[in-house]
Amino acid sequence: MLQITTHIAIPDEELRLSFARSGGPGGQNVNKVSSKATLRWAVQTSPSLPDDVRQRFLTTYASRITNDGEILIVSQESRDQPKNIEICRTKLRDMILAVVRPPKKRHKTKPTKGSKVRRLNDKKSRSQVKEGRRFRAD
Repeated sequence: MLQITTHIAIPDEELRLSFARSGGPGGQNVNKVSSKATLRWAVQTSPSLPDDVRQRFLTTYASRITNDGEILIVSQESRDQPKNIEICRTKLRDMILAVVRPPKKRHKTKPTKGSKVRRLNDKKSRSQVKEGRRFRAD
């Protein structure tokens, strides 16, 4: 069971793990041990996620979701398979936590009168500086 929040938990049955040989340095161990972990989770069909969180997840991570509606998370950071599994689970947990809370609504604001005056004064002084650089042929 992957516990996300007090209300959201993903059962292990929904998570599919597969393993492969890692790339990179590691000597003879790389050729013998399948330490790279790939975690697959069907986001679109998962009953563990509330609908609003699912929608935010799908829009935020749309580029990482396959055509089958699954998210793929890969880890080959460690030479140890159980560590890579834990890294994959942590990545998924962090991704879900990032979209659990809805984003704050933006309140439109207007510039203050003082900021408008300061902006215009700055523009005027900048204009005068540039005007002073001009070559005048009298």
